[in-house]
Amino acid sequence: MTLAPGPRPPWRLLAGLTVAVLAAHLLALRHPPGTLTLQAPVPRAAGLAPPLTVRTIAPATPAPAPLASRTEPAPVASVLAMPAPARLQRAANHAAIEAPKEAAALASRPSDATEIIATAAPAEVAAATPPPPAAQDVQPLPAAFSLPGSTRLRYEVRGEVRHIPYRADGLLQWSHDGSNYQARLEISALLVGTRQQTSVGRVTPDGLAPVRFSDRSRSEQAAHFERDKGRISFSNNAPSVALQPGAQDRLSLLIQLGAMVAGDPARFKPGTSLAVQTASVREADVWVFTVAAAETLALPGGERRTLKLIRNPRHEFDQKVELWLSPDMDYLPVRLKLTQANGDWADQQWLATDKP
Repeated sequence: MTLAPGPRPPWRLLAGLTVAVLAAHLLALRHPPGTLTLQAPVPRAAGLAPPLTVRTIAPATPAPAPLASRTEPAPVASVLAMPAPARLQRAANHAAIEAPKEAAALASRPSDATEIIATAAPAEVAAATPPPPAAQDVQPLPAAFSLPGSTRLRYEVRGEVRHIPYRADGLLQWSHDGSNYQARLEISALLVGTRQQTSVGRVTPDGLAPVRFSDRSRSEQAAHFERDKGRISFSNNAPSVALQPGAQDRLSLLIQLGAMVAGDPARFKPGTSLAVQTASVREADVWVFTVAAAETLALPGGERRTLKLIRNPRHEFDQKVELWLSPDMDYLPVRLKLTQANGDWADQQWLATDKP
């Protein structure tokens, strides 16, 4: 018995299946496996085709190739054209390849100039610090002193403050009995008032040894030389400082320098330097004076031979001090000129001598 053949599929259905298979192969060729993800089907409204979302996945970033054992140097022009951070990074990378220890030092190196100086070798720090006067150029305290007798010196004072000139009267009173001394300097000007400095202390084999120095204008401040404690203290609660041998205050210094020169004038030739710790009512610092050439001055009180000593500023706000001592007057100060860092100045010149 022979079975009869079934009905043949419609040709249109076969054509549709063929087109669908070809479309699937073309899609697979355009998008290799692993590059497509299909969003989960979303319920669709009646009559709408289901949405299809295609998202491209970026391929994973390949791992960086290991650094070569040595990199070829870039041309100088290209390195200079790099921004500063890029040049620093390139230098660090090169150091990491060539010498890891050097790279660590480069990364930890401070960028601030002050820190570089602070961490420099002792020799470099010493080179960056201005050297003190050479020991052979600074005279030690001389063994001989010659103090002037008690006297009163009057001065004519001229000066300038903020470009405004002024005139004042000065009076220096000096007295001692061989054991104790007292010095007082008054500067008075019309409509301004009086400023008074006073130094009291003892006369010793090493010269003057101040005990108290005061400075009074509207109010009084003082410095105390506490020799039993080895310090100089201040009434305004400024930090005390260590007391050095031969220390003076700003007034006793004028007499002390004259007494040192008078004790042995031949030792104080031009170019000789003297270092003396000098106290104000707020601080104490080492003042270095240099002996200049002898001068003959025409002063308000007459012509006098003098020996000039100069203290030049060592710091930004130091004042310049010029002092003239007269051998004709037991090396007492016959002229004193002070110049401030801002240009203000005062010039005190001998006018007359009175006996006390």
